[in-house]
Amino acid sequence: MSSLHKNLLKSGLPPRIPNNMRGTGRSMESRKKNYTPVPFSKYFDSCEDVRVNGNSFRVYRLGSVGPVLFLLHGGGFSALTWSLFAASVTSMAECQVLAMDIRGHGNTRTEDDEDLSGFTMAKDVGDVLHALYGSLEGDAPPIVLMGHSMGGAVAVRAASEDFIPGLAGLAVIDVVEGTAMDALTSMQSFLRGRPKNFRSLEQAIEWCVRTGQIRNVESAKVSMPGQLRNIKTGELSTSDISENVEQQEGSSDKLPEKESASDSIQEEDESSPDFKAPPVLPPVDSAALYTWRIDLTRTEKHWSGWFQGLSSRFLSVNCPKMLLLAGIDRLDRELTVGQMQGKFQMQVLPQCGHAVHEDVPERVAEVLANFLVRYKLAEPTSNFHVSLPGC
Repeated sequence: MSSLHKNLLKSGLPPRIPNNMRGTGRSMESRKKNYTPVPFSKYFDSCEDVRVNGNSFRVYRLGSVGPVLFLLHGGGFSALTWSLFAASVTSMAECQVLAMDIRGHGNTRTEDDEDLSGFTMAKDVGDVLHALYGSLEGDAPPIVLMGHSMGGAVAVRAASEDFIPGLAGLAVIDVVEGTAMDALTSMQSFLRGRPKNFRSLEQAIEWCVRTGQIRNVESAKVSMPGQLRNIKTGELSTSDISENVEQQEGSSDKLPEKESASDSIQEEDESSPDFKAPPVLPPVDSAALYTWRIDLTRTEKHWSGWFQGLSSRFLSVNCPKMLLLAGIDRLDRELTVGQMQGKFQMQVLPQCGHAVHEDVPERVAEVLANFLVRYKLAEPTSNFHVSLPGC
């Protein structure tokens, strides 16, 4: 083939990739990901510490009109887990959000942070609401309780114990008595599989996303700092964000691209084609700055108490109820019968992890906005649109 012919053929092809660009697609994609932590002020209007019986409970607020969505996070999380959901739901329905750090979590401080019995945490919820709104009667706004996992169990307990007179609604995310009790046998192993320390908040957020604990990077950037404390100061790591955000942006504490997953948490859907094996963190060294806010392994004595009798309590609550699940297989027999009898509304949101409200906050917000409007608890906004309940 003549050189002229070759040049003509080349002219019709796209330009060659430079040698220094070849084989680096994955590393380039990794560099593009931004794991810089985000302050809660991006999603909430304010926060306050509510004093009750010598204890201080951190509450984050968004909005000031309409019914109150009082949100309770899962074990190990913090109120910041609701950040993206709060912004979405208030844009779809005229409501206000209050998200509380449960005892032993986040910026809440109590005389006994390890008393995480279901009754104690449920009473805390009632005490905080009474401190904010008095008797919860008369001029008090309608209260809708919503909880995820452990927080869902606490919400059900608070409702069934009548700690919140005139409760307007109850919503529970991905917690069912049968499956929760079965999962407790592997919980200690699950917790041991997590790294004990992180060198930076950026590294912690990257680990959280890459292991699938939270599948939405924007949510992880605001939620993960609420789960950690600064080892040196003992303060929640959220207090470091405003000071260190520029340093975090330039951090080189990246996780290794390819490592064995023997020391990481395994997700339920490992057989999924989208599943990525979690990476192993480098060995902990003296540079570690952050560790978990709460040592969940020390709360084991309370675990079964959170979930025993949960289904019957949920069904006994006399107000509109909703159950959101990440999979239909999580439904136990008692709830299956109750759902068939129309005792509560159920919504299944597939292709999500356990933190449904973080993975797909807009979808969960849409479901909750429809729930509020359907039961005439809130007025729709211009962003509201009807979605059909179902599986």
